[in-house]
Amino acid sequence: MTMYLNTLLIACVVMLPFSTHAADEGYGYPIPGSYEATILGTPGSLIPEFPAKIHTRQLVLEVIKDREKPPIFFYDEGLRCTFAYQKKKAPLIFLIAGSGASDRASKLMTMMKAFYVAGFHVISLPSPSHSNFIISASQSSIPGDLTEDSADLYRVMQAAWNRVAGDVEVSDFHLCGYSMGGSQAAFVAKLDDERHVFNFKKVLMINPPVSLYNSATRIEELLKQIPGGANKQGIFFNKMLSKFSEFYRYGHYVSINDDFLYSIYAEKLFSKEETAGLIGLTYRISLAGMIFSSDVMTNSGYVVPKNRVLSPSDSTFDYFLVSTHLSFLDYFDEYLYPYFLMQRPGLTRQAFIDSMSLRSIEGYLKSSAKFGLMLNENDFILSREELDYLRQLFGVRAKIYPRGGHLGNLEYRENLTYMVDFFK
Repeated sequence: MTMYLNTLLIACVVMLPFSTHAADEGYGYPIPGSYEATILGTPGSLIPEFPAKIHTRQLVLEVIKDREKPPIFFYDEGLRCTFAYQKKKAPLIFLIAGSGASDRASKLMTMMKAFYVAGFHVISLPSPSHSNFIISASQSSIPGDLTEDSADLYRVMQAAWNRVAGDVEVSDFHLCGYSMGGSQAAFVAKLDDERHVFNFKKVLMINPPVSLYNSATRIEELLKQIPGGANKQGIFFNKMLSKFSEFYRYGHYVSINDDFLYSIYAEKLFSKEETAGLIGLTYRISLAGMIFSSDVMTNSGYVVPKNRVLSPSDSTFDYFLVSTHLSFLDYFDEYLYPYFLMQRPGLTRQAFIDSMSLRSIEGYLKSSAKFGLMLNENDFILSREELDYLRQLFGVRAKIYPRGGHLGNLEYRENLTYMVDFFK
């Protein structure tokens, strides 16, 4: 499954091709379309140049002592975090990755370099929905509940800090997360205000969903734009790969890079509907990895038959195919909500959905001056009502860009400058 999943992920990424601060006023990010920006990201020429090497080391943490791991996960030796450090006293910032991303996701590494060059210590953390986190750091191994996932993250932060505390001098602690990691940053900060381990001085939320349930549903709906619907995703994927291969073959390109991807965009190789479908398909593949890891860790029998022990040599391809046909709504109704209903008798479905929203901590977010928010006016994971809600909730603490889709402009030089300046 691993090789097939990696191939699909790489191909999907490579193929793709009122306001308090929303006025354009010369904003130079070049991609106007929400879906296109989300997939293409920032052209390489518009990303700042950073040193090729910075002082980093990999942290492998035993977050849950004597954690038993199924044989299929023999390779997982502990939770992986990346630590970039200064040789002098400096503030330390924790970075939380977006849904399904590792501690070394490309956007996270760009952020790490930007903060490092600005003089920060940095510790990057994987998303609680990433397999490594599910296997090594999640108490339940069932991601999706903001409160529990954030408590797991907080435990990881303490373990990471304990590992490096004797090696560096720290003046202040800060926190930043993007996408789902942005929402989790808010819940982590609230927990820290109760426990006072770090006393975060500033917290920046980048492109967070208001409601995890609503945003996941909006992403799933993109698959409906595939001709024939989500059930035709295999045919659709092959069609997109064929388009990409033909363009590469006759374009005489030497390498697959940002300029190549931008050329695909400029040639209008994909329609808006196809681009939306590719986002939905990539999300579904990421979701499949999360579901498989969680199911094996909990022996729930959701995808892999209960009590079936997978060895390192067993093929997991069929389980992966089954998982890709499970939507977030399937996962929520058949797996996530039933588990938490057992933990919290009487919990209604709507109450659980409401708890997975920034609205559940609205008073805290409104009253705390430590928070900042970065948004894009055309982020498709937010409804118009949700965008207006965030604008009203954060007021002058919000920086809203006119375009960029969902995280498409995160690595753009102006955005990175704003991030660093917010903490400085």
